Amino acid sequence: MTAPVVSSPALEQVLARARELIDQWRDEDCGTPTVKDFCRYAAALNDGEYIRRARAMEADGRPVEAPALFLAATMSWEDGPPEEELRPDGLARRESPCTEGLPVRQVHGGQSVRLVRPPVAGTRITATRAVVSARHKHGRSGEFVLLGVRTRFLSPDGSELTSVDETIVVLDATGGDR
Repeated sequence: MTAPVVSSPALEQVLARARELIDQWRDEDCGTPTVKDFCRYAAALNDGEYIRRARAMEADGRPVEAPALFLAATMSWEDGPPEEELRPDGLARRESPCTEGLPVRQVHGGQSVRLVRPPVAGTRITATRAVVSARHKHGRSGEFVLLGVRTRFLSPDGSELTSVDETIVVLDATGGDR
């Protein structure tokens, strides 16, 4: 079976760039989260019970584990880009692999999270991220590219804490083959 032809030059570029990046892992130092970081996340979820329990464990000198989805829910470990540096679709450049400078828009196409073990406050964490797949598709509204991106959060000994698989739908912003 022959793969369908890509009619959008922008999507063809996305596919070419993605195929060059597949399985090229890039590390990001996430720093050393603290109990305060965990509690801020829990407060955003209105999880007062977690905060009470975490602060009691900290006061007793016991290790404090992060809330279950802390790593997967943290979109960035930096301050974040200024608004003028965001793409028209609201994504930061970091979250837009293979699309820089191209007339495309992106939609989050889904996510699966695998929790291995929660990080403990005071433990340095590294996120390693790669494009793992790129597929050209046709749908009712036209052609698009599905990018698969995997982020693995690792402890200092290299063991996996959490793994997040995301699908990014990339569409031609010029109208493509509609």
